[in-house]
Amino acid sequence: MPNAENKIETKKESAFMTKLKSFFIDVADGFQFTLLVFRSTFSRKFEFKEFIHQCFQIGYKSLPLISVTGTIIGLVLTIQSRPVLVDFGAVTMLPGMVAVSLIREMGPVITGLICAGKISSGIGAELGSMKVTEQIDAMEVSSTHPIRYLVVTRVLAATLMIPILTFYADALGILGSWLGANIKGDVSFVLYMSQAFKQVEFIDLIPAVIKSFAFGAVIGLVGSYKGYNAGRGTESVGKAANSAVVLASLMIIVLDMIAVQITDMIVSS
Repeated sequence: MPNAENKIETKKESAFMTKLKSFFIDVADGFQFTLLVFRSTFSRKFEFKEFIHQCFQIGYKSLPLISVTGTIIGLVLTIQSRPVLVDFGAVTMLPGMVAVSLIREMGPVITGLICAGKISSGIGAELGSMKVTEQIDAMEVSSTHPIRYLVVTRVLAATLMIPILTFYADALGILGSWLGANIKGDVSFVLYMSQAFKQVEFIDLIPAVIKSFAFGAVIGLVGSYKGYNAGRGTESVGKAANSAVVLASLMIIVLDMIAVQITDMIVSS
């Protein structure tokens, strides 16, 4: 019996060490992939047409989803917050509270998570299918730089378009907040917007912009890495898309936590 227990413990330890080793290998590979993308970004030959195409795919085709999401966020936030503010006699603070909440935190994070589910999975599945069908190998043989053509364009497009989509979602969220305020009240559009933006300061925009660019870069890099390094089987395409969504969402939450701590330290100092 002791020998059997020792064997079981040894197997558990070996399995744990194998997973830990695999984790560090993935981290090292991801770091090397990021450096390769960074070097390829500043190469002489830039695929401008493919970059514009990816901006269209990532930005324009995400507008319907972002429109619905942003409007509903502002609407729900207003409906949920208004009764509490009414009890404290602070209903006039509702526009400013919603605007600051959307611009500082909810807009960038929720837009990033939505785009991680749509864009990162799409990039992972697209590059994964190209890997399975050996199209990436064919590009390497034909002297076409696959990193520069496939990865750099997608990463830069995501980095550029996510902040634009975030501001678009913020604007629709404030509009949805005005609609929510008029469900049980009567507030003019001009008055509501003036009260909303009166509470917004320039310091509120800087962290949101920086976070949005970081979220876009993470979404593009994670989706490209998972798809570019997909396995040879057809099942690996689905695994690449799924793991891209999970990892991108997790990194967005971690980056947001770090950004909030840094912002709080700067403001408090």
